[in-house]
Amino acid sequence: MAKNILICDDAAFMRMMIKDILTKNGYNVAGEAENGAKAVEKYAELKPDLVLMDITMPEMDGIQALKNIKAADPAALVIMCSAMGQQAMVIESIQAGAKDFIVKPFQADRVLEAVKKVVG
Repeated sequence: MAKNILICDDAAFMRMMIKDILTKNGYNVAGEAENGAKAVEKYAELKPDLVLMDITMPEMDGIQALKNIKAADPAALVIMCSAMGQQAMVIESIQAGAKDFIVKPFQADRVLEAVKKVVG
C-alpha cells in the first residue's frame, strides 16, 4: 500500500519537484499546501502518513504549522525542508517533533532516504 504524503511549500515548482520524486518511487501525494495554515487544514482533512514541510512560508511558517499538527496529532510524522541550513531552525524543528530535515536544493536520493527512514 502506497504511503500518502502531504507536500507543503510556498513555491509551486518545489511542490512539483518533490511530487515528481515521490510518485516516480511509488509514493502517493495526498495533497499540497502553499502555506503553514493550509498545511494544518489539509493535515486534519487528509490524515496523510507523512508531511514534507517547508520552513519559510507566508501566513504561518513551517515550524508553527508543525507545532499545530503535532498538538492535534502527536503521532504525526513530519520531515522539514529548508533552503537555509541554519542550525537553529534544524534544532527547533527537531525539538518541535520533526523526524528529519532535508536541505534545498533537493537531491532525489536524499528525499527518498528521509521518507523511507520515516515511513518505510
